[in-house]
Amino acid sequence: MRTVLSRVLMLSSRHVGAERASIIVLDGNQAVEGALIVNDFLLERSVEHWNNVLQDGLAGWVLRNRQAVMLSDTSRDERWAQRPDDAASRTGAKSAICVPVMAREQVVGILTIVHPKPLFFNQEHLALVQSIADQAGIAIYNARLYNSLQAVTRRYRELFDDSIDPICITSLNGQILEANRQAISLTGYPAEVLAEKSILELLKLPADWLSVNAEPLGAGQTLRQEGLLWTADQSAVPVEVHVRKVAFPSGDVLQWILQDITERKQLDALRDDLMAMVYHDLRSPLSNIISSLEMLNMLLPVSDDENLRALLSIAIRSTGRMQRLINTLLDIYRLEAGQPITNRTRTEVAPLVYEAVDTILPVAENKGQQVDVQIEPNLPPLDIDTDMIRRVLINLMDNATKYTSFKGKIFLSVCRKGDRVEFSVCDNGPGIPPDALEVIFDKFARLQSERFPKGIGLGLAFCRLAVRSHGGEIWVESKVNEGSCFTFALPVSPGDGESPSG
Repeated sequence: MRTVLSRVLMLSSRHVGAERASIIVLDGNQAVEGALIVNDFLLERSVEHWNNVLQDGLAGWVLRNRQAVMLSDTSRDERWAQRPDDAASRTGAKSAICVPVMAREQVVGILTIVHPKPLFFNQEHLALVQSIADQAGIAIYNARLYNSLQAVTRRYRELFDDSIDPICITSLNGQILEANRQAISLTGYPAEVLAEKSILELLKLPADWLSVNAEPLGAGQTLRQEGLLWTADQSAVPVEVHVRKVAFPSGDVLQWILQDITERKQLDALRDDLMAMVYHDLRSPLSNIISSLEMLNMLLPVSDDENLRALLSIAIRSTGRMQRLINTLLDIYRLEAGQPITNRTRTEVAPLVYEAVDTILPVAENKGQQVDVQIEPNLPPLDIDTDMIRRVLINLMDNATKYTSFKGKIFLSVCRKGDRVEFSVCDNGPGIPPDALEVIFDKFARLQSERFPKGIGLGLAFCRLAVRSHGGEIWVESKVNEGSCFTFALPVSPGDGESPSG
């Protein structure tokens, strides 16, 4: 911009034989920059000085009226701000031309030309200065674009180089064109060596990976891929890669964002170890405790103290609850890992439902709650993991007992609808807020309110995973202060005839 301004002033003052010339660059009605030439010497002035000129001088009048002015005698025009050297005892009256500098119908500057003698300028001078101003408007506009481009480029470089994630820019065939500091640090290659490599080589991706994914990349999609990044010392770093096509002025390129997921993989390994610990160190001893309690219950004479038998019953129910929780944890881990259900059996619906009801019935009776069960007759058997679906029913009914008040009602119904069997567990509890109807199926999600009992938030997450793994779906309908109804549907095996459920 400074080069443009000094060039405009030098040419305009020389072509009209002026003593001095000034140009003010505007943003709206405010000066943002300016330049002054006196006898071919460029003098510095502050932005505050140029704003004062706009407020009190001829330039301000031109800005407000958006029209050029030619003064034959500055001493005779009140629009000219008199300076000390304008006194008759010094340089005295002068001639002046002041024109607006336009670009795209906006005033972007004010150009002023001053000659030391009155009556010097004529209409030809005015036309010439206006012509210079028109060219200056284009030059100022382009200079601003250039400055903006430089600022954007600097900002891009800052964002690119200072990103916390490694980023590589490649050609459409994967050849690395540019890499930021994090990418250079992660790979261990110097920038000049990295620029000679292909990203496909570093990630050990198939040679046709880009051609196979050309269509989604061309449609603007961001592709996600997990893999290993091979560094300069031939160590493998687990990374999550995000690839997308970016349009640059020189042509389309690919942006590769590499996220180091070493810690995530370590946490996954820790989770695996935890699940193994749960399975081996908790499940097996707990099974022995449950078997011992059941054996003790069988050996205890009927005539013995009822209080003792009640305590034993509580112990059996509590250990059974612990066993279901451990199985839920293991199933969630297994189902999230995408493992299929292998122990499916053809299961009659009614016995399955009544087993689940019997499990929660003591808890419901202790709260004075009424549990009603309605099962449609002649339901076909289902090809399911019996224990898993039983725990789904128990979880839903257990939640119903928790959220239903003393002497409340719980209703369990089972019926066939088309090629599915639907199970519904309804209560007349406090209900669920509308914004929480989907969230409650997420792991560790809990309703935050004193009205709701506390828990770890795994029951409904397990229910959704278990039902979906059987090819079914689960949903909830609820009204605040009126109750909730959880329903899940399981598919009937093709060709199953209708079989009595007992």
